[in-house]
Amino acid sequence: MGLTLTKSFQMENNIDNNKLKVDRSKKMMLWFGMISLTMSFLGITSGYIVSKERADWLTDFQIPEAFYISLFVILLSSITFYFAKKYVIAQQKKQGMIFLIITFLLGITFIILQFKGFSEIISSGYFFTGSESTITTSFIYLVVLLHLTHMLAALISVLVVIYNHYKQRYTIGNTVGIEIAATFWHFVDVLWIYLFLFFYFIR
Repeated sequence: MGLTLTKSFQMENNIDNNKLKVDRSKKMMLWFGMISLTMSFLGITSGYIVSKERADWLTDFQIPEAFYISLFVILLSSITFYFAKKYVIAQQKKQGMIFLIITFLLGITFIILQFKGFSEIISSGYFFTGSESTITTSFIYLVVLLHLTHMLAALISVLVVIYNHYKQRYTIGNTVGIEIAATFWHFVDVLWIYLFLFFYFIR
């Protein structure tokens, strides 16, 4: 009897250790990915700075109002995701679901505002492609669109989290899914804050 219990205990420990290793590997992969993305955006913004020396560079370009609003929205979404993660880990399912849905809706609002910002730029007489485009607007279009693709990935991750939470798959000690999604969401948010401040001060 004692031998059986010992073997059972050892098996449980092995399963727990394997799970910890898998969870750690997932988090490490995420961090490597985020570091790579950071380097990519730093490279692109460095190219933006170098291009300022061109004769056709716009010195009077104004950031559209929608981008200012989107900055507030994305900051708010980080706060709501913080509370969503907190409630899910605490097994407060209703509150967790509410904040997850709010976060998702804020993410959708952010994307809508980005396209509204594009529309405002075009309405001001600046174009992203074609003979009437400028290097300034083309750079902004490229960077913002690239960021939007990652925002879409973050939104998909939130949808997965909402589904898993609805299925009650997040239990005590088994919340790595929402932890990874939250980390990536905050990363995308910080990335936009960096890009916004970059375009605001580097003109």
